[in-house]
Amino acid sequence: MGADAGGRPLKRRDYDEEDVRVRPGKGSRPRTRRRPTHEDAVEAFVVAVDRGRYTCLVGAEIAGPPARRRGPAPVEVTAMKARELGRKGIVVGDRVGLVGDHSGRPDTLARIVRVEPRTSMLRRSADDNDEVERPIVANADQLVIVTALADPPPRPRMIERLLVAAFDADIEPLLCLTKADLAAPDELVARYAPLGVPHVVVRRNGDLTGVRDRLAGRLSVLVGHSGVGKSTMVNALVPDAGRAVSHVNAVTGRGRHTSSSAVALELPGGGWIIDTPGVRSFGLGHVVTDNVLAAFPDLAEGAVRCPKGCTHRGPDCSLDAWVAEGHADPLRLATLRRLLASRDGAADDD
Repeated sequence: MGADAGGRPLKRRDYDEEDVRVRPGKGSRPRTRRRPTHEDAVEAFVVAVDRGRYTCLVGAEIAGPPARRRGPAPVEVTAMKARELGRKGIVVGDRVGLVGDHSGRPDTLARIVRVEPRTSMLRRSADDNDEVERPIVANADQLVIVTALADPPPRPRMIERLLVAAFDADIEPLLCLTKADLAAPDELVARYAPLGVPHVVVRRNGDLTGVRDRLAGRLSVLVGHSGVGKSTMVNALVPDAGRAVSHVNAVTGRGRHTSSSAVALELPGGGWIIDTPGVRSFGLGHVVTDNVLAAFPDLAEGAVRCPKGCTHRGPDCSLDAWVAEGHADPLRLATLRRLLASRDGAADDD
């Protein structure tokens, strides 16, 4: 009966009538349903994606300072996606299995044959009416929302949309407030205090110790709209990053896109950051209400009283009574409704 790619004997039950491929002018031969297991695949970490080519690091560690590592330094390998993966997407942050030439020598190309199970996936949609998910980053455990306190002014609606995305992906959010030498952070910090979201405050050309402490040993994705100083901060955190920076347009008050694709960068003190292109919109058409509500366990308990299909923003919502009974803070409910309004593209309820 022959043998498969692994040298194992094939049996009749491995074939059926659909496995016979007819080739004009050539003999027909049955195709096995078995697929290679690729037990020899080596694990790699995807750090960049560019037009069907994936830059991967073999031997990379997520935690631990590079200086304390034992063994050889990680090898940078260029790879392509194996046909057998079909339409399965691969994004920065993925852990993958590589076969082929993974030496990292010039003009060599490995194949990605496996994508390891993900711990998280940050997604967005084209707009709020599009339910098609667009994966951005995999396996991040912290979403750093970078926003300037001035020049350009803060955009609370964007912050809230990113918070919704973090809660939906079960990724811990962190507010990083830049340009604190131009404006005080108090008002913005108070706005999100009911969520208990941690924050760090950064001044231009200031000390980044607080940021480094929050990033150490973690896989953090940095997101923010253009001109907030994200790329400048990345260059300070990773001196050889070489991320392009720009200034805010004096007329529009907006920054210009300088980063064109996401890239993972290793921090000298341990941990990784994934710098993403500046965003001007963040679609949430794929997010369901329950995923946002899950970030408010004190309110989720009371939501069981709500009528089926409750949006938690209408007059028939039972959460108002739940709060009136003292089970939750009114500010928490107001914040939840503000996040849901942001997800729906509506004006704030407060």
